[in-house]
Amino acid sequence: MTSQFSTLLRQLRRQVGLTQEELAARSGIAVRTIRRLERGESSNPQVATVRLLADHLGLGPDDRARLLAAADGKAPEEPVRRAPVVEPPPVDPQVAKAADDLAQAVAARWRREEERRRIHDPFPLPVRWEPADGLMDHWDNICRASPGQAAEPADLPGRLDEIVPVYQRIPSGRLVVLGQAGSGKTILAVRFVLDLLKSRQPAGAVPVVIGLASWNPTTTLFRDWLIDQLIRDFPGLSAAGPSGVSLAAALVDADRVLPVLDGFDEIAEGLHRAAFDALNATTLPLLLTSRPGEYAAVAESDVLTAAAVVTLAELVVTDLTNYLPRTARKTAANATVWDPVLARLHAEPDSPACANLIEVLATPLMVGLARAIYSDTSGRDPMDLLDGKKFADADAIEEHLLASFVPTVYRHNREQDWAPERIQHWLGYLARHLDRVGTRDLGWWQIGTSVRRPLRILAIGLVVALLLGIVDWFAEGVVVQGPHAVLGGFVVGAVSGLAVGFAHDLLARSGGAIEPMRVRIRIRGGPVRPGTKFLKRFRIGLLGGMLLGFSYGLLRGIALPDPDWFMIIDALVFAAVFGGSAGLVFAVVAMFETPLDISSAVSPADLLSSNRRTVAFQVLVFGPVFAVLISVGTWMAIRILQATGVGTEFGVIFVWDPVWGLTAGLIGAVGGGLAYVLGMTAWGQWIVFGRIWLPLTGRLPWGVAAFLDDACRRGVLRQAGAVYQFRHARLQDFLAVTATGHKRPVP
Repeated sequence: MTSQFSTLLRQLRRQVGLTQEELAARSGIAVRTIRRLERGESSNPQVATVRLLADHLGLGPDDRARLLAAADGKAPEEPVRRAPVVEPPPVDPQVAKAADDLAQAVAARWRREEERRRIHDPFPLPVRWEPADGLMDHWDNICRASPGQAAEPADLPGRLDEIVPVYQRIPSGRLVVLGQAGSGKTILAVRFVLDLLKSRQPAGAVPVVIGLASWNPTTTLFRDWLIDQLIRDFPGLSAAGPSGVSLAAALVDADRVLPVLDGFDEIAEGLHRAAFDALNATTLPLLLTSRPGEYAAVAESDVLTAAAVVTLAELVVTDLTNYLPRTARKTAANATVWDPVLARLHAEPDSPACANLIEVLATPLMVGLARAIYSDTSGRDPMDLLDGKKFADADAIEEHLLASFVPTVYRHNREQDWAPERIQHWLGYLARHLDRVGTRDLGWWQIGTSVRRPLRILAIGLVVALLLGIVDWFAEGVVVQGPHAVLGGFVVGAVSGLAVGFAHDLLARSGGAIEPMRVRIRIRGGPVRPGTKFLKRFRIGLLGGMLLGFSYGLLRGIALPDPDWFMIIDALVFAAVFGGSAGLVFAVVAMFETPLDISSAVSPADLLSSNRRTVAFQVLVFGPVFAVLISVGTWMAIRILQATGVGTEFGVIFVWDPVWGLTAGLIGAVGGGLAYVLGMTAWGQWIVFGRIWLPLTGRLPWGVAAFLDDACRRGVLRQAGAVYQFRHARLQDFLAVTATGHKRPVP
C-alpha cells in the first residue's frame, strides 16, 4: 500500500496548495524525507511523521484517517460521518499581538546570542541524543492515549538540526533533555527556540528560555513564577491585558508561552522533588534541560508526567577531527596546529594522555575553550595537552582550559586600566557573589547586595549626608545667610543620611533587592484615571514626606543656638507640608506611568538606560513641582497659625518670608529627591554601589556596565533577558572557587 500512501500524500498536499518545501518549513520535516515519501521510497513511514504531516496539512478527520490507514498498509477508508469538531475559542486580539511581539523579541535576542557564541563559525558542533527509556513516562501517557488504547513509541534519536521535528513527534509536547555539564544543553535549547519560531503560526505559542535556578517551588506556584520571569525579561508584558491581568498572565493562561526551562539541576538542593510535583500538577507543554544525576535522583521514585526523555551523547574523536582543524589557520605545510594532536588521538586512543584529552573534549564547552585558547591564538601549541607530566589526569586538563580561558580572551584589551589580574579578580568577585546568593542570574540592580548589610547602610548614608549637607549649608548660609549654616548642614546631612540608609535597609529586607522600574513616563496622551495605584503611591509619599519633614524641622530647631519647645511645632508643620506635597507628587507621577514596550528592554543595558531616563525625568520634572508645593504649603500653614493665634500668649509670632519659603522648598525637593533616588530606586542603588562604592573599594572596575558588556562580547558572560549569566555554570563555579584561593595552582 506504499504507492497508495504516496499518491494520497501528494494529492492532499496539492489540494491545500503547498509545495514540498513549504510543507517542510511548516512541519519541520526535512524536504528530502517528504520527497522520499511521495516517491514511495520509504516502505514503512513512521506514524508520528504521518501525524505531523496531517497536522500541518490541516487535514480534516476523514482525510486524516485515510492518510494514516494508507501509511499502515490498509486501503484508504471511505469518508464516514463524524461529530462536528468544536473549534477552540479565538484568542483575544491583544493577547495575539502580544504573542507576536514577544516572538520577535525572543528571536532577535537569541540570534544575537548565537552570533556572540560563534555557534555557526564554521559550523555547529554535532549535538546528538538517544532516548533515556528508563527515565521517561509510559508512551500511553506521552501520547495522551485514551484508557485501554495502546500508543506506539515515537522515533526520538536525532541531532541538533532535528530538534523541532523530534519535539513535534511528542503528542504531549513535553521533552526532557539530559546531559553532563557543558554537553550542549543550552545550545540545543537556543536552537530549538529559533527553529520553532521559524515555523510558528501567527498568535501561536512562543518558546521562551528561562533559567530554573531562581524558582522555589515550595513558596511560588509554577505559573506565578513563570509570569514573574516573563515580566522580568520582557517588561512590556506587565501592561494590563484582558480582564485586568497582566499580558504575561494572559499569555500563560491562553497557552501562548512554551517554557524552555534550562537547568533543572540548578534548583536549590532539596527542592527538586517539590519542583517535580509542581510540574506534574500542570499540563503545560515544555522543554526541560538538566544534568542526569539530579534528574535521575528524583525520577527513581516518579517520572515527569507525559514527558519523553533523551540523553545527549558525548563527542567522539571523529567529531573533533571534523571540527577543530577548520577553526585554525593553515600552516605553510597546509596543516593546522590540531593535526598532530588528532593524529595521535586516532593512533593511541587508549594511552593515558590521549584518554584524558578525549575525556575532556567530549563536551562542546571544553571544545569551545580549547578552540579559544589554541585555534584563535597564535603561538599556542595544543600538543601541550598531551604532556602527561603537566597534566596527570583529565581534571588537570579541564582546570588548565578553564584557567587559561579568561586571560586568552582578554589578550587584546583596549582598556589600559583592565590589567589581566584585575579582570580575573573582578570576575571572581561576581562569581562568588552569585555563588553566595545561590543563583546564576546577575542583575545590575542586585550588584549592591554583594556588599554586607552594615556597609550598605553606611555607603548610602554617607552619599546622602554629603550631598544633603552641602545643599542645606548652601541654602541656610548663602541664600538665607543664617549664622549656624555649617552646623545645621552637618546635623541635617548626617541624621538624614542615617535615616535614608536605615529606610533603604528596611525596604530591601522586606523584599530583597529593589527591583528596577519597568515603566516609562508618558506625557503625551494625558494621565490615566486615578485608581488603587494612585492611592497606594499617595500613602507612600505621605508617610515618607512626613518622616522627612518632621526630621528636618526637628533637626533645624536643634541646630539653633537656643532651641525651645516650639521646634516641635516647626517639625509638625514641616511634616504636614512635606507629607501632603510628597503624597500628591508621588500619586500624580503614577498617573503618567505606562509599561515599557515588549521590545524596548531586551537587554540589561536597555533596562538600565530606561530606568535612568525614568528616574531623571521624575526628579527633574516633578522635583520643582514638589518645591513649589512646599513653599505654598508653608505659607498656608503660617497663615493658619497666625489666624488661630497659636503662641501669642508666649510672645511667639509666626512670620513667613518668601526667601525662607523657597529655601525650604529647595531643601525639601533635593532631600526628598535624594532619599527617593538613592534609597528607593534600583538605579540609585546602581549609582551608589556599581558606580561609586565597589569601584572605590577595588572590587569592580569604574566602568562596570562597559565591563559587563565587554565580557559578553568576549564570550565570558551572556545576556539572558534582563540579566547577565556566566557563559557556563562550570566557568562560574571555577572562578568562584579560584578567587578564594582554595584551588590548586594551574599548570
